[in-house]
Amino acid sequence: MAGGALAGIVSGTYGGLSSSGPWERDLDVLGLCLIAVASLALAFRRAAPVSVGAVTIAAAVAYHARHYPGVFAAAPALAAVYTAAAQGRRRPAIALAAGFGAIACTLVALSDVDPQPGDGFNLLSGWLVAMVVAGEVVRSRRAYLREVESRAVEAERTKEEAALRRVGEERLWIAQELHDALTHTISVMNVQAAVARQYLDRDPVRARRALAAVRESGAEAMSELRSTLQVLRTDTTGPDAGLACLPRLLGRAEAAGLHVAASVVGERYDLPAEVDRAAYRIVQEAFTNTLRHAGAASVTLTTEYRPHSVVVRVEDDGAAGADPPAGPGMGLIGMRERAVAVGGTLAAGPRVGGGFAVRAELPVPVPA
Repeated sequence: MAGGALAGIVSGTYGGLSSSGPWERDLDVLGLCLIAVASLALAFRRAAPVSVGAVTIAAAVAYHARHYPGVFAAAPALAAVYTAAAQGRRRPAIALAAGFGAIACTLVALSDVDPQPGDGFNLLSGWLVAMVVAGEVVRSRRAYLREVESRAVEAERTKEEAALRRVGEERLWIAQELHDALTHTISVMNVQAAVARQYLDRDPVRARRALAAVRESGAEAMSELRSTLQVLRTDTTGPDAGLACLPRLLGRAEAAGLHVAASVVGERYDLPAEVDRAAYRIVQEAFTNTLRHAGAASVTLTTEYRPHSVVVRVEDDGAAGADPPAGPGMGLIGMRERAVAVGGTLAAGPRVGGGFAVRAELPVPVPA
């Protein structure tokens, strides 16, 4: 819109130079030089819009003060005012327009030649206002487009970061699930295999029972692995493991040679899936650590249902100071992460008098 208006102004300027009214002097070399200076100055309007505006206005004032023909010879000054406004130089643009208008008004007031001086002044004033407004509109539009582009770039960057974060979280979740699902079962298999080897010659019946337990544990490991892989394929929240699976877990621990005592405090109630799963995995990992590292003979599990939380405690009579061997396992870190993920807490450490204890308290949201 502004470009079309400026094109019309320039066409009118150079199209009307040869017509002279009765009160206008013929165009001479000085008039052509003034127009040339103003027009050539526009080449620098983007680099120095205010300075170019001052030069073009001075040339236009000198041109009309000498009564050269064509009111549209002020076109370069109008273009400079527009450029200043479009580049965000609002105050300088308004100052240039106001100064040009004031000088033009003074020239009209002092003119004693043209009987209708107000026509040219009104036309010039209208174009000055139009150029300032058009420049401001273009500036606002450009600023809006830059903001939209900036937001699009920021949104894309945020989207990429969120995708990378989700990938990292999924990898961690997969590692935890595979660790929790397989480590306990493999530990039981290892213990039973050692028993079978020990009694292979002395007590074949017991050795066969141990090997049967190894086979059963292997089948259990395959089942849990298939469950985890199925979850990954269907994109659900996790394997169907919860406190309801504790009897099977305790049975495997007893088959591995542990004496297990389990008790429930409080009235059972349904837990949210993520809390139920976290509680089960914590108990499972605690039993795994007991089998692998503690050398314990017995372990006690207490599940306490409170009004707004569930507490699980696993205590064994193994070596209190035993440290798990170095390696990449999840261990206590994984249990603590499970608890924190659902807003709970976990404490683990040696017991007074021997053994090791793990206690986790997981909050249960109250339905609204």
